[in-house]
Amino acid sequence: MTSTNPQTPSLIPPNDLKIVIIGGGVCGIACAVALKKFGMDVHLYEGAAKFGEVGASIGVGCNTANVLKEIGVLDTLLVKANVPPQGRHTTLKFYSGEGDHEAIYDQPTGPGEGNFGVTRTAFLDSLVDHLDPQLAHLNKRFTTITQSDSGRQLAHFADGTTVEADVVLLANGIRGTGRDIVTGVDPKKNVAFANAWYYRALVPSGPAKAAGLKTDVLKRACIFMGTNKHVVFVPVAGGTIINISAAVIDHSIDVGAVKLADDEPRVVQAMKEEILKDFEGWGSDARVIMSSVETMNKWLIEVLYPPLETYVKGSVALLGDAAHAMAPHLGAGAGQGIEDAYLLAQLLSAPRTTRNNVEAVLKAYDAVRRPRAQAVWEATQHAGRIYEGHGDSGSSAEGCRHDLEGLWDFIWHHGVDQDRDTALKLLIEQGVFQ
Repeated sequence: MTSTNPQTPSLIPPNDLKIVIIGGGVCGIACAVALKKFGMDVHLYEGAAKFGEVGASIGVGCNTANVLKEIGVLDTLLVKANVPPQGRHTTLKFYSGEGDHEAIYDQPTGPGEGNFGVTRTAFLDSLVDHLDPQLAHLNKRFTTITQSDSGRQLAHFADGTTVEADVVLLANGIRGTGRDIVTGVDPKKNVAFANAWYYRALVPSGPAKAAGLKTDVLKRACIFMGTNKHVVFVPVAGGTIINISAAVIDHSIDVGAVKLADDEPRVVQAMKEEILKDFEGWGSDARVIMSSVETMNKWLIEVLYPPLETYVKGSVALLGDAAHAMAPHLGAGAGQGIEDAYLLAQLLSAPRTTRNNVEAVLKAYDAVRRPRAQAVWEATQHAGRIYEGHGDSGSSAEGCRHDLEGLWDFIWHHGVDQDRDTALKLLIEQGVFQ
C-alpha cells in the first residue's frame, strides 16, 4: 500500500515540536494524518517494506467515525469499503447459535449511533491516501530510544540510523519494541493469553445466500451466541463478503493463567473440519456460512494484562494496542486507538504546548485516555461472557437481553472533542496552560 493522495495543509505550525511515530498500522497512520492536518512536524517510521494490516475486518463505531470525519478520512473510507448510506448506522442483532436461531436481542439505534464493518485493507488504504509520502519511512525497524546530547529523544533503528525528536509515540502493537522504555519492566510481562481463539475468514456471500439463510447476516452484523463460544458475522464490501469471527473461550480460568511459549505461533491455519467440530450441534445458518470456506486462520488471542500503570514516560507515549490491546468481542479496540491518536494530535498541536511543558501535556493524555481505554477493555471482557452464557443475568434469552442492553452506550456516546476538553481543563487547573 502506498500513499497516492496526500493532504498537505498550508498551515503555520502551531508550535515547533518535532514528533516521531513508530508503527505504520491504523493508529500510527491516523495519528500522523491528524498531526499533519493540524500543521505539525511529524514523521512516521514502519519496519516493514510496505504498509499492511493483519486480520480480516474492523468495526467502525460512531465514535470512531466521528474522529475519521474530523481528520478528513471518513468519506474516503466509505467509498473504498463500499459502505452504502443505509449501512452507516447499523446495529447488531443477536441470535441463538443452536436450533432454529431464535432471535434474542435487536440492538436499538438512535440518531448518529451505530457502526459498520470494513476490511482492514480498506481502512488502512483510506488512511494511507491521506498520508504525505514524504513523512513516511519504510524498512525502518525500531530498536530503542536514548537521550541526545541536547536532551531530546533519539530513536534508533536496526540499520544504524537515528532520528532526533521532541516526542516519540509508540504505536507498534502489543508485541512492539519499546514498551519497557515507558513501563520499566519486560514488555512481555503484560502480554497475556486471553484463553480464547478466533477462527477468522472473509468469504463471498453468494454461496451462503443461495443456501437460503433465514437470518439477515447479509444486511447487518449478527452475533450467534452459545455456551463457551460465539460467532460474529459482519457483511462487508456492500454485503458481497461476509467476515467470519468464530470464537471459543475458556471462561473457567483467569486471563494470563495459561502461558504461551514464545515460539508458539499465534496464528495458524485451521481446516474446515476443525471449525465444524468446535461448533458441532449448532444451527443450520451458522454451519452453512462456516462450511463455505475450506480453511480459516485460527488466532490465539492475546491482550495487555495486567493493565499498564502509565502510557507515558517523559516525552515518550504509547497508543493503540501498545497501550491497551484488548479482545475483539466488542469490535472496539481499533476505535480506542483512534481516540488515542486524535487526542495526542489535539494536545501536541496546541499552541500552548512547548518543549518545556510537553511532558506534562503527555501526562494529561495519560490521565484522560488510560481510564477510558481500560473501561472499554473491561466491557469487552464482560461482553465475551454475555455472548457465551456467563453474563451476570444468566444464559436465558431474557437474561442475555438484560445484560446486552446499553452495553455500547458509553463507547458510542463519546464526543469527538470530549477527551480534549477534559485534558485542557486538567492542564489549566494544574497551571501548565495559562
